[in-house]
Amino acid sequence: MNSVNLIGRLCKEVDLRKTQNGKSVVQFTLAVNRIAKTQGQPDADFINCVAWNKSADNMAQYLHKGSLIGVTGNLQTRNYENNQGQKVYVTEVICNNVQFLESKNDTTSQNSYGQPNTYGTQQKSAMAPKYDYMQGDTLDINDSDLPF
Repeated sequence: MNSVNLIGRLCKEVDLRKTQNGKSVVQFTLAVNRIAKTQGQPDADFINCVAWNKSADNMAQYLHKGSLIGVTGNLQTRNYENNQGQKVYVTEVICNNVQFLESKNDTTSQNSYGQPNTYGTQQKSAMAPKYDYMQGDTLDINDSDLPF
């Protein structure tokens, strides 16, 4: 099985190109945070991806550097010979589906450092009540109370 699911941010502006046959294609790099952190800061992997046809057109029209997206696809390797005659190996995700995970307002709203503004999402999670399920009263249930 060859299936890839990623959520991350675009590393640069989307550059739409057309093939000789007129098909739309975008090659982009997705910054995906790792679960593990180094010195309290999350590490990221920068993953090369390719989207074709309508997905490529929509990405070029609606997305910008820093946009949060979800990608579903498969991993593909290929090789080619560069101008110096050296063989170059490339591993990339061929996107079957690209999901836009922010509204237009979220992607255009950026802080003074050029980073997307996450105030709204932080505020929502901060308002969620926190409950420690390990604390509190325990229930005394007899076997006769159970329906099975």
